[in-house]
Amino acid sequence: MNSPAHPAVVRATLAADGRLLSADAPLLALQREAGADLGMVIAVPQLAAIARLAARLNITLSRPVVAAAERGDIDMWVRARPDANGVSLSVVDWRERPPLSMPADNGQRDADIAALSEGWTWQIDTQLRFEMVLEGAGQDGALPPEPPVPGSRFSSYFQLQADADGDMAMLRGFALRRAFRDQQAVLAKDAASRFSLSAFPMFDQAGQLKGYRGTAFPMVRAVMAPMAQEPPLTLYPAEFGKRLDRSLRQPLGRIIANADTISAQLEGPLRADYAGYASDIAAAGRHLMALVDDLADLQAIDRPDFSVVAEPVDLADLGRRTAGLLSVKALDRRIGIVAPPPESVLMATGEFRRVLQILVNLVGNAVRYSPEGSEVRIATEWESGQARIAVIDQGGGVDPADRERIFEKFERLGRDDAGGSGLGLYISRRLARAMGGDIVIGGAPGEGARFILSLPVSD
Repeated sequence: MNSPAHPAVVRATLAADGRLLSADAPLLALQREAGADLGMVIAVPQLAAIARLAARLNITLSRPVVAAAERGDIDMWVRARPDANGVSLSVVDWRERPPLSMPADNGQRDADIAALSEGWTWQIDTQLRFEMVLEGAGQDGALPPEPPVPGSRFSSYFQLQADADGDMAMLRGFALRRAFRDQQAVLAKDAASRFSLSAFPMFDQAGQLKGYRGTAFPMVRAVMAPMAQEPPLTLYPAEFGKRLDRSLRQPLGRIIANADTISAQLEGPLRADYAGYASDIAAAGRHLMALVDDLADLQAIDRPDFSVVAEPVDLADLGRRTAGLLSVKALDRRIGIVAPPPESVLMATGEFRRVLQILVNLVGNAVRYSPEGSEVRIATEWESGQARIAVIDQGGGVDPADRERIFEKFERLGRDDAGGSGLGLYISRRLARAMGGDIVIGGAPGEGARFILSLPVSD
């Protein structure tokens, strides 16, 4: 399917409350297709999410976005830049796909998106010289032992490999000034070290190409994970996650966006109870979206071929990142999160994004179930040759009789609130054990809970 001609950069501006103030024709058409218009809250959930995150963190973000339209999926590379008046969006790559892609294409799309969000980050100018090399925050964000030196030539570090058709995605991308994905490469000094390269073009204010920024994901780090003692149980077919994405995530995203628009009364005043109903619908939609995420994770970890990455991780740094991610949520309940001090380091072996996922779940639970005005502490320690990080709250604690049952699927110990699915702790423990560690519960009843993640010590 050939995409209609679009400007080299498609732009839009959003107000601080999420209303779409201006938009180039392609984005405005997408907004209207979603049932909204100028002056209304942006109704494309993926664009709304990156705009909210950029505004909350007050930093410029760039990432891939896949939006659903009636004519098919639209792949975009979006930059969101916050300012005093709201957020400016720039789409520097716009590709439309037919709606009925074969399963292999859907799998490739998922791999493309993952490649652009994982690995360590590099940046080059138009002369193919490295300008910047940074660690990433994805599945394998650690820099290689000998990273490229700023000012050195790209070709002196990477040697590109042609695909089965003799094509090189990077060269084609440069020629068209477009993003590229899945360019295979090896290190010039070590042909056994293979990488998958993905990047997007950067333009100056005049629309001139400044260079490319991308990621390098090592292809030799994945290892099969040891699972828990019981045999793995395959609950869902391999296509389950992909069907969830199209069947549930997209319509839920639209429900949430439209409910938020009604709740904010942007189309005019409403009766208070109607606005309240819309707010409840949006909250329920977000709860269902979290459940979808949990089910997708459950499907992944219960498959026999589930694997993790063995890499050095700094538990103290991950604790600090987790505290930053959940600080706004904690502030809403007047709960303080005490992170490991900036100078502390505790190296372990695990998978960066999986350890972060576990800690976000543990700290999120602590914030959710702790009394308002209390404190959640994240502490690191050595114990019996393992690196440990503990999440300690000031709630009612967990009765010793329930400390194993709480890790079972869908177990919520009688709670009837809408705070979770009962899968988070089960998934977290499975992930911990897959990385050679575990999660246990300490603390005396009535004195708060102490969830302790242990992982093997890094070599």
